[in-house]
Amino acid sequence: MRIIFMGTPDYSVPTLEALHAAGHEIVAVYSQPPRPAGRRGLEVLPSPVHRAADRLGIPVFTPKSLRSKEEQAAFRALEADAAVVVAYGLILPRAILDAPRLGAWNGHASLLPRWRGAAPIQRAIMSGDTETGVMIMKMDQGLDTGPVALTETVAITPSMTTGELHDLLSAVTAELMVEAMARLEAGGLPVTPQPDEGVTYAAKIDKAETRVDFSRPARQVHDHVRGLAPSPGAWFELESGGRSERVKLLATGLADIGAHQAAAGTVLDDGLTIACGEGAIRLLTLQKAGGKPLSAGDFLRGTPVPQGTVIG
Repeated sequence: MRIIFMGTPDYSVPTLEALHAAGHEIVAVYSQPPRPAGRRGLEVLPSPVHRAADRLGIPVFTPKSLRSKEEQAAFRALEADAAVVVAYGLILPRAILDAPRLGAWNGHASLLPRWRGAAPIQRAIMSGDTETGVMIMKMDQGLDTGPVALTETVAITPSMTTGELHDLLSAVTAELMVEAMARLEAGGLPVTPQPDEGVTYAAKIDKAETRVDFSRPARQVHDHVRGLAPSPGAWFELESGGRSERVKLLATGLADIGAHQAAAGTVLDDGLTIACGEGAIRLLTLQKAGGKPLSAGDFLRGTPVPQGTVIG
């Protein structure tokens, strides 16, 4: 088929590559405009999808909006059979959704209607969900409200991070979208409306919520940390050498120590076991600003944190 692909981050690249490898004619790629990158933002880089399209020799368009009549006319002129959308990042007006002959199809990383919105992978882990998945849906003008064609469920293990789940769901999305397009081409891709019950929204991660709150139960603290790992990363403040510094937490584990009377945030031993509002967690992988990720043992060799220290 003639397909317009619309995506921006690393997550979307496997789907673009898989559709190309499946023999579809990708007539154009739409992606977010190049953005400042690097520590100082001095370098302007195209998106991962943009770079992948360049490697494949596919023309790329990077409009800031698709609301103008000129952009919509250019989109229609491509005469696509279908549009495939995976984490594009722009709202698609009705004129864009209606332009492809067989509609616009989105690969979404949740079991809809749970976790509609921008951050479904992070929110699923941060909320302690034990499963998630990928759904291929036909897009309408709502926020991830379209009817669903295909679903694949994926288990979320107790220690899985957002980074690990991201990579797994990215691969699943690619496989499922190739199947969806094959069925669509053959005329056999029926859709089912989403249920009205169970709707939740996956708001974009706000910097204000990345700080670790050790007054919460240990399980919730653990889910918070792995849901933000590796990026943007949960963090706490540590008094060290007479100054306060921010430390990013990349991995934790639940500590089986029974009941304790210590205040939340108290270091309970010489191995970075930390008291929570209920239970305790062990800090397994930590990273100082500008440093590399370190195991708890390596971290303590450079930064002693005695028992009784309170962090947060």
